[in-house]
Amino acid sequence: MKLNRRIVVGALALSVLGAAAVTVHAQVKRPYHDGTVWNVTFVRMKPGMDSAYLNYLASDWKRNQEAAKKEGLIVSYKILSTEAHSRDDWNLILMTETKDLATMEANQDKADALTQKMVGDDQKQMQGYKDRSEIREIMGIRQAREIVLEPKP
Repeated sequence: MKLNRRIVVGALALSVLGAAAVTVHAQVKRPYHDGTVWNVTFVRMKPGMDSAYLNYLASDWKRNQEAAKKEGLIVSYKILSTEAHSRDDWNLILMTETKDLATMEANQDKADALTQKMVGDDQKQMQGYKDRSEIREIMGIRQAREIVLEPKP
C-alpha cells in the first residue's frame, strides 16, 4: 500500500512539475513576433528594355496586384529598383505582401481564379511569360517572413 501511494505521489509530483515547466515555457516573452509574408522576385531587365518592362508593370501587373488586393488575397505590393553590380545581376525587385502563409495557402484557388479572370487561361498566361522573357529575366524568387520588433519596454 505504501509503495502504491509513493508511486501515485511521485507521478503527481512529476505531472505538476511538467505542467509548471509548460507554463514557464509559455510565459517566455520575446521582443519580436512574426509579421507578414513577402513573395520577392528578383528581375533583370534586359538592356534597352527598361521602358517596355516598366510599362508592363505599370499596366497589367499593377492591375492584377490591385485586383488581388481588392479581393483580400494580398496586403500590398512594391517595386524596388537598384543598380546592377554586374551585367548578370538583377536590377529590379517585385514584392507582394500577404497576411501569412496560412492565408496565402487557403486562398490559392481564389488567386488562380482571379488570374484566369484577369489574364486568361493557361495558354494565354504561358504566352505572356514567353513574351516577357524577351524583355526581362527572372533571376530568383524567394519567400520571406517579416520579423516585427516590439517597442522597448
